[in-house]
Amino acid sequence: MLSVLSYGRLVARAVIGGLSQTDGRDYSLVTASCGFGKDFRKGILKKGMCYGDDACFIARHRTADVLDGVGGWRDYGVDPSQFSGTLMKTCERLVKEGRFVPSNPVGVLTSSYYELLQNKVPLLGSSTACIVILDRQSHRLHTANLGDSGFLLVRGGEVVHRSDEQQHYFNTPFQLSIAPPGAEGAVLSDSPDAADSSSFDVQLGDIILTATDGLFDNMPDYMILQELKKLKNTNYESIQQTARSIAEQAHVLAYDPNYMSPFAQFACDNGLNVRGGKPDDITVLLSIVAEYTD
Repeated sequence: MLSVLSYGRLVARAVIGGLSQTDGRDYSLVTASCGFGKDFRKGILKKGMCYGDDACFIARHRTADVLDGVGGWRDYGVDPSQFSGTLMKTCERLVKEGRFVPSNPVGVLTSSYYELLQNKVPLLGSSTACIVILDRQSHRLHTANLGDSGFLLVRGGEVVHRSDEQQHYFNTPFQLSIAPPGAEGAVLSDSPDAADSSSFDVQLGDIILTATDGLFDNMPDYMILQELKKLKNTNYESIQQTARSIAEQAHVLAYDPNYMSPFAQFACDNGLNVRGGKPDDITVLLSIVAEYTD
């Protein structure tokens, strides 16, 4: 997820509660996460649930479960955790405070980003973003994706919905940015409103995989689906094991110089002679739609 001068990502999911009007049951997500940093600290979390420069959190609220994952910059010597981590924490706080509308995930992203812009001390960096909200009352999923993180919705062993990757040009995703002084014109910065939005119904047993580009650049859909076949039930241990299996395979492929990865194929399609995986931080959040229980 490299741009001309910046690098970052944000993945978030909010799950909103209510009483189902269709079958009388609440839906919720049973979720586990796993990831790997480029520095080979396999599956080990730093402070704040970080995988390399990626990070994620899983938060509980009376009406919401929230998952969030982010990354940051290196190019200007900026601590990559500052911008993306603060954006992540701001999204988390807004959801916990109930300051969002389930059908408007872009609103969560917009409010968080503009809080960062209003900081007295500029907070430099950038992030892409993918926010997914499950409305328990209507059983509908509302999504917003900015950049090249994203999600897959899998039902019956097939991908039935997925986010659309947004790129300005090869290897330059849409992103939210705050540029260093004097570099404003050289750093891409998109509006939260540029995020691609969609809404659709979900069913019990649906699988939702949300991840940073470190996964999607190294594993095509068919490989991900093969791993998801190992998911036998909705208990946390099974989901965690499958999330780890997916992240581990992507991590191994990222360092295979002979593997024709999705990233390498995309590079070839853009006239570049590239082969191999793409070493990167990897964050995987794996969820199953289940009946809500206290």
